[in-house]
Amino acid sequence: MTIRISLALALPLAFVAAAGAQSPARPNIVFIMSDDHAYQAISAYGSELSKLAPTPNIDRIAKNGAIFTQSFVGNSLCGPSRATLLTGRHSHAHGFRQNGNQFDNRVWVWPRALSQAGYATAMFGKWHLNYSPEGIGFDDWKVLDDQGEYYNPDIITPRGRSIVEGYATDLTTQYSLDWLKNGRDKSKPFAILIHHKAPHRNFMPALRHVQKYQGVTFPLPANYFDDYAGRKAATMQEMNIYRDMYEGHDLKMTVAKGSAQLRYNRWPGAFDRMTHAQQAEWDALMQADNDRMNAANLSGRDLAIWKYQRYMQQYLGTIAAVDEGVGAVLDYLEESGLDRNTVVVYTSDQGFYLGEHGWFDKRFIYEESMRTPFLIQYPGHIRSGTRIAAPIQNIDYAPTFLDFAGVKGAKTIQGRSMTPLLTGRTPPDWRKDVYYHYYEFPGFHAVRAHYGVRGERYKLVRFYGEDLDAWEFYDLKADPNEMNNRIDDPAMTVPIAAMKKRLVELRREYGDTSGPAVR
Repeated sequence: MTIRISLALALPLAFVAAAGAQSPARPNIVFIMSDDHAYQAISAYGSELSKLAPTPNIDRIAKNGAIFTQSFVGNSLCGPSRATLLTGRHSHAHGFRQNGNQFDNRVWVWPRALSQAGYATAMFGKWHLNYSPEGIGFDDWKVLDDQGEYYNPDIITPRGRSIVEGYATDLTTQYSLDWLKNGRDKSKPFAILIHHKAPHRNFMPALRHVQKYQGVTFPLPANYFDDYAGRKAATMQEMNIYRDMYEGHDLKMTVAKGSAQLRYNRWPGAFDRMTHAQQAEWDALMQADNDRMNAANLSGRDLAIWKYQRYMQQYLGTIAAVDEGVGAVLDYLEESGLDRNTVVVYTSDQGFYLGEHGWFDKRFIYEESMRTPFLIQYPGHIRSGTRIAAPIQNIDYAPTFLDFAGVKGAKTIQGRSMTPLLTGRTPPDWRKDVYYHYYEFPGFHAVRAHYGVRGERYKLVRFYGEDLDAWEFYDLKADPNEMNNRIDDPAMTVPIAAMKKRLVELRREYGDTSGPAVR
């Protein structure tokens, strides 16, 4: 049972009026974020792929509230995205531009602002910024060490680090439920961040889900065998499923029929930390499928397609425990009555490629990695089954949560509150264009640095660096898969000029002088 407190701080006037409320208690906030969860793999978004691997509990949030169909990040990479959601600022502004940078835990972040305004706060799961969130302002936290491991992960707490036996997704869910039920100060509204490692590489399902999709054939993307014509940066990447995935570490392929020994396994620690019992069960669950693969002696196109199927089976199997965890949290909120005054969000730190262009991973400004899922419920305030097409970015999370809580935000915030969108009102001055800037080169997957703007119909990109200076331009209406770079098409001269002008304006608006100037 939650104690409802009447405070001067209230929800934004328009939001309260739309809800018909007079003096609401400040809502609780449950922010659930996974790592690399593609919107294509959430069945509420309706892809053919997701229909074969539904996410019924994540879908509950959309059914209870709203789903955003145009949700984007400003830098599709784990650490920078996390720093952005905390600060409401783009990468160049908060300074965490690529993995390996150091995040200053003393900077303004919305969880500390809520804590200072009387909220109980906690964070469990993947932090992936510094060693720990010490100094952020959480009342309680337990986090994975760096990227974290799926099985028997190192868990860091205010008391130190230790190996905890279990599956990372289940541990994150359990820590969160324990705090919600018994760990928080129940005289206060609360804000909890539940950050799952899954389904980040190397896509290891819980033992109960290892065989969940074995034998299921998933639809092959139409551009799986993309030749990258006219897109030089795409030819230079190293994130191709059938060429760059590690056959042992990522695809769990074995060396021969009857053997459990993995092929090339660059980071063996992911498997070595399993107990003997866990490893034996894993090997037994994978053996028959690997034996069939080895017996088939696949090569060329057939092997490339098989690798796609194995990737999908493992990736989607890894999501299954996340969906169960979301269901457990929603069940508790409903059973306790807390759901009536709790904002629940489900999102991912960025999008992910599920075979589009032949790729896994993220980084590029192209749709599959730039877009991220965003689902939100707040019973009695957000109409169930709402679909919102207005474009949002992860810079908008911080001001939105502050708006819900009636807390004033920092002047440094570059996003704006989404609450008007949730009442069915799109402000006339709401953004139509989304700014993007990726920095990490050299780095994993060899994706070159680039910045760009994504508009309602067109997308303009500039790749830059010592070995590349190239522009790309896409008509998203005619070419939603971004296969035809029309930067040199005379018919596109006018929209290209307009998008370059808009790019200059956005760089000025956000104060981004990093990278070469737009010429």
